[in-house]
Amino acid sequence: MRRVLRYTLILLAVIIGLIVGGGVYARSQLKASLPIVDGSSSVPGLAAPARVERDALGVPTITAGSREDAARALGFLHAQDRFFQMDLQRRQPAGELSGLVGIRALEVDEEARVHRFRDVAHRALELTEPSYRRILDAYAEGVNAGLGALGAAPFEYLVLRAVPEPWQAEDSILTVLAMFNTLQGRQALFERTLGAIQETMPEPMFRFLMTAGSEWDTPVIGSAIARPPIPGPEVFDLRHGQATETRKHPSTPLAKTRASLRASGCNEIALLGASVFLLAPSVVEGCFRDEHVIAGSNNWAVDAAHSASGTALVANDMHLAINVPIIWYRASMAYADSSQPKTAARVTGVTLPGLPSIVVGSNGQVAWGFTNSGGDWSDLVRIDPDPREPSRYLTPEGPKPFETFSETILAKGAASQTVQVRWTMWGPIVWKDAKGREYAQRWIAHDAQAISSDVTRPERAQTVDEVLAAVAGLGIPNQNVTAGDTSGRIGWTIGGAIPRRVGHDGLTPASWADGTHRWDGYLPAGEFPRITNPEGGRIWTANAPVVDGAMLATIGEGGYADGIRARLIRDRLMAIDKATPKDMLAIQLENKALFLDRWRTLVLEALQRPDAIGTGPHSRQRAEFGRLVETTWTGRASPDSVAYRLVRQFRAALVRRVMTTLTAPARRIDPAFDYTRSLRGESPVWQLVSEKPAHLLDPQFKTWDEQILFAVDVAIGELAEAGPTLADRTWGEFNRAQMFHPLASGIPFFGRYLNMPSDPLPGDVYTPRAHSPRAGPSQRMAVSPGLEKDGIMEVPTGQSGHPLSPHYGDQYRAWLNGEPSPFLPGPTVSTLTLTPR
Repeated sequence: MRRVLRYTLILLAVIIGLIVGGGVYARSQLKASLPIVDGSSSVPGLAAPARVERDALGVPTITAGSREDAARALGFLHAQDRFFQMDLQRRQPAGELSGLVGIRALEVDEEARVHRFRDVAHRALELTEPSYRRILDAYAEGVNAGLGALGAAPFEYLVLRAVPEPWQAEDSILTVLAMFNTLQGRQALFERTLGAIQETMPEPMFRFLMTAGSEWDTPVIGSAIARPPIPGPEVFDLRHGQATETRKHPSTPLAKTRASLRASGCNEIALLGASVFLLAPSVVEGCFRDEHVIAGSNNWAVDAAHSASGTALVANDMHLAINVPIIWYRASMAYADSSQPKTAARVTGVTLPGLPSIVVGSNGQVAWGFTNSGGDWSDLVRIDPDPREPSRYLTPEGPKPFETFSETILAKGAASQTVQVRWTMWGPIVWKDAKGREYAQRWIAHDAQAISSDVTRPERAQTVDEVLAAVAGLGIPNQNVTAGDTSGRIGWTIGGAIPRRVGHDGLTPASWADGTHRWDGYLPAGEFPRITNPEGGRIWTANAPVVDGAMLATIGEGGYADGIRARLIRDRLMAIDKATPKDMLAIQLENKALFLDRWRTLVLEALQRPDAIGTGPHSRQRAEFGRLVETTWTGRASPDSVAYRLVRQFRAALVRRVMTTLTAPARRIDPAFDYTRSLRGESPVWQLVSEKPAHLLDPQFKTWDEQILFAVDVAIGELAEAGPTLADRTWGEFNRAQMFHPLASGIPFFGRYLNMPSDPLPGDVYTPRAHSPRAGPSQRMAVSPGLEKDGIMEVPTGQSGHPLSPHYGDQYRAWLNGEPSPFLPGPTVSTLTLTPR
């Protein structure tokens, strides 16, 4: 017995020793992987020493002898602070996530491999200009030097039991392609959705449901898109001819998607091995989307006559999924510029780890910002098979064989898998509809030549005209680029390549077999849509149309946001006579509930009708719902507002039911049809509830008032899932920050400490302060070129991706509370010297 006890005690001691030893080892490895902030380190290829001075927030100022050496230094810093993020960003478009995290990412990788982006990036690298290739090579040298200088691999690799692979120059192009996927990756779904509706509904009904625009639209130039009238019963009648179809599909696919995601847990998406914003859109869209939640942004510019400084003022807040660490890395770079030998160039702003450039910011002469354009940069091509040979397809040049590529996926801990990918002259086969017809995708992102251009070009611009020229045709996802310079001039254009369409507008799929529909290359820079110095002295963009007429037709339509944010921004801008950076920040923090105000009026009018409350099972809840909507409305998307959440839930329930019913025929073409992919709903449904046409009323209801009250009951039921008391259902209870590290939910006990606090968030996707739990302003900037010392820059987390770093989340509170943080780095608290090796 004593022997057994002794052996048991020995075993326990060994186990405790292993646990303690493992903890000590893990702690030592974690500390060893902290970035170097003082002293010196060597970097291959440096022509001369480079200096890195960090301020109290860890924001670096790089001083180097050339742009190439600045790229080496920036690569060094990116690797030290953010290498795991960079690794995910290159792996996602390449379809290589499962090589790092295992089979849980196979579905994502298989979807990505269709596009063969690793091959695209490799070919694009070979096409880059020599000067840009030198910058990319220098950046890669810096990244690998920074990674090698760590005392241990970044902690994520310890968790995953993996070894980080060296950075290659083509990985920077893959980083750009990751952003193409983020900002344009759902355009094929958008076009597929509109195509299914067009093919199964009369043309007037299609135009009524799918025309972009609303009364909120506020373009800088021209007029808003006119809304079509409601088609009459001779065109489409739900009460008769179409009633049978709608009864077959009474529930919404989105509701089912959300239910399944609730069952599995949206948190598990992070375990797929990438931050949410990097995943394939079809994998994650149900987690945080309704018909208006898209990757968006705000930016605007004010000319000299309307700014307090007498120079132009540029503001920008880019809305993306917010993860830990945040996508951007703040930096300032000063270096000798061969094009301006008498002065040193200095450019400050945010960088994207994986790229050697400042994405948005100011260089002392011109400042610029980005928002996603909403234009059409991808087309679905319906494939016509050769009737004599099914392995071939028809083209303007005669039948051609499909190209088949074998893509091998090496998943960690599993046997390799091979995916067969079929390509056409236009691009890969991406979909087959219910009739068996196949579709290829023509997408700018597949064009190696188009994405090979030098993304550092905007940094060297000295005027508004130069920055607008620099971004025209640039190899980036197409953006609204708004800029202002020291002379006080302001301007806007589309950044990226613009296809020249022939014979079609690209809105819905079409056959290109006979050559009447095609892309005829890309527009030259001189033909790009452009605004400079508009009469009102202000330019604003918020993912809605910025122009009208021929310029809008050139841009096309790939999923515009509703114009409510643009309207609120325009109204605030026009009310300011002499704007300052703090005025710009105040607009970025605007959470006025103008969008939902009319829906509040609608539901109150419905509930105040004599027979609305009644004596049935819903009477008490309806009465309480109406009381709260009437008495707790703050007029803002404020966290403490109960009325805001109730009205929003009601509107969502009503729009969802009406749109699902009306678009039910589309499932004949696309069994997975989901109307929310069209980014439509607000305008047609508002027209319907305002005019109440009987022939477009869901056959399950006798009147529109009955359907409106049914939506109230649905909203009450959905809110009850969070708790039984309606008065406790504040907006802040739902709209709480969910800013997660990709591996947090996979690390027992300690993983939750990798996330930012779950604080209530003011604002909504219908306000300039466009917060949702997992998405929102990924940065806020307001700056006048030449007066950067007075500018503002905020980011949601911190500079470092290392949880032991003091800069892991030290900028979170200022971002949450909207406290202005300086645009320029502050006084130096640490200095690192990089020396040639």
